[in-house]
Amino acid sequence: MAAAALVETSSGKDAIAEGLLDLLKPAIQQLDLHVHSVRESQVELREHIDSLATELCRINEHQKVALDLDPYVKKLLNARRRVVLVNNILQNAQPSLTTKDHSVFRNV
Repeated sequence: MAAAALVETSSGKDAIAEGLLDLLKPAIQQLDLHVHSVRESQVELREHIDSLATELCRINEHQKVALDLDPYVKKLLNARRRVVLVNNILQNAQPSLTTKDHSVFRNV
């Protein structure tokens, strides 16, 4: 009788664990996809900022009228720095998320 109770308790815990995994798995997968998407957007944004900063510098060099674009270039470079910082944070977080994702699948 004790063995039967142990089996029922164990199968009950397995059912709860499987239910939790079924609940969490889609959320983890979706979060992983969103992090990946944001990282790609960050890289694209950084490339556009670099291109714009280069173009502003080129325009500034070829202007006949003295127009000071340096503050705008500095703002762009500051924005680029922040984009790189966010991308680094996401890049560092994604392996942990991927590990948890694999852990969830392994436990199913």
